[in-house]
Amino acid sequence: MDKLNLAFLLIVVSIFAVDSQQPNFIIMLMDDMGWGDLGTLGEPAKETPNLDKMADEGMLLTDIYASNPLCSPSRAALLTGRLPIRTGFYTTNAHARNAYIPQNVMGGIQSDEVLFPKLLQKAGYTTKIVGKWHLGQQPEYLPLKHGFDEWFGAPDCHVGPYDNKVEPNIPVYENDHMVGRYYEEFPINKKSGESNMTQVFVESAVEFITRQASEKKPFFLYWAPDATHTPVYASKEYLGTSKRGLYGDAVRELDDGVGTILDKLKQLDIAKDTMVFFSSDNGPALNSDVMAGSNGPFLCGKHTTFEGGVRVPGIVWWPKTIPAKQVSAQSGSLMDLFPTLLSIAQVPFLSDRIIDGIDLSQTFFKNAEIPRAVFHYRGDELMAVRHGQYKAHLWTWTSFLNLSKNVSKTTTLVVTKHNGMKAKATHTTTDDEQGQEFCPGQFLKGVTTHEQVNHTAHPILFHLGRDPNKLLQNTKKRSHRS
Repeated sequence: MDKLNLAFLLIVVSIFAVDSQQPNFIIMLMDDMGWGDLGTLGEPAKETPNLDKMADEGMLLTDIYASNPLCSPSRAALLTGRLPIRTGFYTTNAHARNAYIPQNVMGGIQSDEVLFPKLLQKAGYTTKIVGKWHLGQQPEYLPLKHGFDEWFGAPDCHVGPYDNKVEPNIPVYENDHMVGRYYEEFPINKKSGESNMTQVFVESAVEFITRQASEKKPFFLYWAPDATHTPVYASKEYLGTSKRGLYGDAVRELDDGVGTILDKLKQLDIAKDTMVFFSSDNGPALNSDVMAGSNGPFLCGKHTTFEGGVRVPGIVWWPKTIPAKQVSAQSGSLMDLFPTLLSIAQVPFLSDRIIDGIDLSQTFFKNAEIPRAVFHYRGDELMAVRHGQYKAHLWTWTSFLNLSKNVSKTTTLVVTKHNGMKAKATHTTTDDEQGQEFCPGQFLKGVTTHEQVNHTAHPILFHLGRDPNKLLQNTKKRSHRS
């Protein structure tokens, strides 16, 4: 073989080796962060320079949706690639009620649901979750039973404090060992909003990345801090630094945390081998008043299937693989991460169940647009569907204000197994949790309804491109609706 042919062969082998190397994956999932909280998406204070830079160096995804407007079902859908109605994260206590798993519910993600970290784990990846889990409190539901090698965080968000008599404070885990509780070993000052938990979560992520880089093993990191969930918190050095108050302080600290993690990838020279995806589990909790994020130009917030409740910020970053300065209006769902990451890692999909997410790798790599419908459920009811630029609302409901005071209700989480058996767990909620307005200051007659209204026979239709605020119904097409 002459020298020229040998050199060519070596180049081809080198390229093949790089292309066939399993990339690292990081999903950064915020808690209740709104579409309008990022400077790159129009937030006036421009207090997210690291996220704005991340978008500039990668692809900004303007039309990404959470798979549910509430935390537990949204996170279950992300990790399983399946709608919450398939995995049991819905309620039967009342029509169209969202379901979540507080610590006094005994249910959780079932053993026959396969989370994509489990598939990556089998393909040689080391997997870790840092932060909030929210798919069950009992040992059989915790992350190490569902595809994660390591965990630092809590099974629930930092709600509390509790009296430790009737109800204990939320535990914090290092792998399968409890290392303390929120408000105790991990303090949060609800009055001032001071807590260093975001810094703790950043440090845990950086340590894991550094260790995996030294071992030269592919990894998946699910980074899920919860500082922007009420009660909002930030470290002492960030308190009072934002024009947006305490919530803005929390966002600024999370933004710096993103910058720290991305900088570490560059320092370790593994940025080119790592795909990072940033988003939020649902829209902003507008019912939390001053502790809420921004829904940008959209209608309503968390708990609703209007754009403000389910459209979330999206950024994908992968230097030298995903071209910089890209913007995509592809209709996407957090469920799409399941098939997309497995496709990129060349890990076979599951064939024994329906996967609702679609592979968006060609969108990420080539800015291709893939026609698809996005289905929005609330509890066990299909509330809305988006296809192209149109969104049809089959049901409307934006608050619980019509409920009588001092009413208690029992929420039943229904977990449907593949063999048709169902397991149930109950949680009693009070009117304090139900007497809430999810679209404060936004009233649209016949749309932001305080009671459930069925529009299935004649869906309310909006064109999202011309009217993102949903102020003008597409009456021209009403006669064609069925």
